[in-house]
Amino acid sequence: MTKILLLSDTHSHIDDTILKYVAQADEVWHAGDIGDLVVTDTIKKLKPLRAVYGNIDDAQARLEFPLNNRFSCENVSVWITHIGGYPGKYNQNVREELALNPPKLFICGHSHILKVMFDKKNNLLHMNPGAAGKSGFHKVRTMLRFVIDDDKIKDLEIIEIGAK
Repeated sequence: MTKILLLSDTHSHIDDTILKYVAQADEVWHAGDIGDLVVTDTIKKLKPLRAVYGNIDDAQARLEFPLNNRFSCENVSVWITHIGGYPGKYNQNVREELALNPPKLFICGHSHILKVMFDKKNNLLHMNPGAAGKSGFHKVRTMLRFVIDDDKIKDLEIIEIGAK
């Protein structure tokens, strides 16, 4: 059983509230738009981190993190990317690969809109944790946490960090 904290779009912001949830997780996954690498460096001091770079991230972040991160957590195949879209409206850069080789869990950020939905066509769960940072049009900062237990994704929780 692995407890995951999923966040995105920190835009250089990290605070004690985020770190409180980091401490409770087994792994932290960041779906891009990290901003200052102090964010990911701080998380990595506490927990294992898997991340991708986003469209605002600089060359240093792009050297450290990939555009797409495909891996397995327990018996769940995972794909994290920053700009991925959502079921029925996937970004053209991921659409074909999702159809040919879908993961069980597809994660993206970018929109600052928290969204979790099942994609029946590709038989996968789509997650976007919204935005944990203070930059952008969102009103409430959000993250997701959930458990991966063998081949099951369960105990999903929305974390509202508060107003930006």
